[in-house]
Amino acid sequence: MLARLGLLLYVLLCIVPLALGLGYVAVYSLGLIGLLNHGFTTVHWQAVLQDKAFWQSLGFSLYCAFSSMSIILITASALLMALRQQLSRGYLSYFIYFPLVLPTLVAAFICFQLWSKSGFISRLFFQIGLLPNLEAFPELVNDPWGLGIIFTHAFMATPFFTLLFLQLYQSEKIQALQNLALTLGATPGQTWRKVALPILWQKSFFSIFLYFIFIMGAYETPLLLGRQSPQMVAPLIIRKLQKFNLQDIPQAYAITTAYLLLLMGVAIAVLRNLKTRAV
Repeated sequence: MLARLGLLLYVLLCIVPLALGLGYVAVYSLGLIGLLNHGFTTVHWQAVLQDKAFWQSLGFSLYCAFSSMSIILITASALLMALRQQLSRGYLSYFIYFPLVLPTLVAAFICFQLWSKSGFISRLFFQIGLLPNLEAFPELVNDPWGLGIIFTHAFMATPFFTLLFLQLYQSEKIQALQNLALTLGATPGQTWRKVALPILWQKSFFSIFLYFIFIMGAYETPLLLGRQSPQMVAPLIIRKLQKFNLQDIPQAYAITTAYLLLLMGVAIAVLRNLKTRAV
């Protein structure tokens, strides 16, 4: 009884509002409702799909998410390999896990204050004579490659995945499997490449996928550390919603609908693949 009640509350509080919001956005983008609606139309969808900025934004979001997750997985795996004993106890664990307590906007602000041309690092380099002037410092935030966005997401999520890998390493008894591989003639490096890391990444695949989606849809970090062009998807949507041209509002809703449908399609494909592998 309690389980059914909990499921009902979850559907009413989470699924229904989400479905209604998605439905409203989709209907608005088709011109059926809204301030300037004139009936069903696909004009707004055609404008979005033919807009170069939309495809650049989608590609840039994929690039930032893929780059961030690559750095996160490599760094978290390296920390586990080098410091797995120290991570379980001592002050080192508190130091590494500190970014977990920072809100996204605070982490982005810290990155901006550290790595911008007028930030702490550039001023430090200038004071010790490594730079002739502050303008000589490379663009690491508000840059066309999204380096500040990628670094901030890696900084925030690496502790989480390090902790996740540590728990999986212990629960899956990977140390015993590595010892077995050593007795069969494998080198220590091979036990990590062929045994430990494949198990860790496979067991945490769902978490990796969810955080990949989170980075793609991030708003605060690219808003503070990104450029007007290219923009990630969320800042592009908000910019169109906040413009004075009311014709941009249906386009913003069309971008939102297209982005959500794309994510839903990818999520369904991934879940089916995971279910097939499990069987």
